[in-house]
Amino acid sequence: MSIFRNVFTNLQKRCFQTLKYSTAVESNTEILKPIIDIRSYDSCKYFHKPREIWLENLDTVEEKKLGLINLHPEIFAAQPRIDIIHENVKWQRLYNYVSYAHAKTRAEMRGGGRKPWRQKGTGRARHGSIRSPLWKKGGVAHGPRSHTTHFYMLPFYTRIAGLTSMLSVKLAQDDLHLINNLEIPSNESSYIEQLITERNWGPSVLIVDSEDIMPINLTIATDSIPHVNLMPVYGLNVYSMLKHDTLVLTHRAARLIEEKLLFHLNRADSRKFLEKFKLSQQ
Repeated sequence: MSIFRNVFTNLQKRCFQTLKYSTAVESNTEILKPIIDIRSYDSCKYFHKPREIWLENLDTVEEKKLGLINLHPEIFAAQPRIDIIHENVKWQRLYNYVSYAHAKTRAEMRGGGRKPWRQKGTGRARHGSIRSPLWKKGGVAHGPRSHTTHFYMLPFYTRIAGLTSMLSVKLAQDDLHLINNLEIPSNESSYIEQLITERNWGPSVLIVDSEDIMPINLTIATDSIPHVNLMPVYGLNVYSMLKHDTLVLTHRAARLIEEKLLFHLNRADSRKFLEKFKLSQQ
């Protein structure tokens, strides 16, 4: 009987220990409240419906839905203008381009100082130099001259329309994602690559935040990945969004973009604001 009593006592101790451990785990379990950021826009109450998008996380490889965010339709659901997108891309590729092509004129060519033959009496056409543009190995008339810039200023509201068009295209193609913050648990590049593969992002990803100083883990993890880039919100442009397959915005960056673009689209002093853009720059 003593043997059975000892076995029964040991079983009771183990059961109580297991029960105590399980209750401790349950007491530490926290229920995350969903983040609901639904704003009412008076300007689009009767004409356009705000676009809704999930708020995701970045601290785990698996995707988690943290809440629901609505976005203004004038910014994220505008009519895509392919011609305006092309104008913005062309402008961005040319505004820092300097041509170094150089062709010499007849005055800069070596030789050709004397008249090849006399003016009259030979029956041939009259010429004054063998370096004339009419001759082979002669100078070039109206040729390219080095250090030529192709800079021009695109109209302000054409640039605004390009941004709204690209943001709308990214959202319509399900290539726009919102995250709560940029904190990740590791600074290994394999974590970011695994996250991109798991969530079917990319292969090229552009991550935009409202601050220009990014978290240290994310900065180190993306430093060795050429197809993942970080950008502050004030540097967001049409060419970068078109170059990357996936656009990832933080919650703060999305609201800041929405606020700035809505201000410029509905500002009352737009005529006075555009006076500083000269006609020769358009």
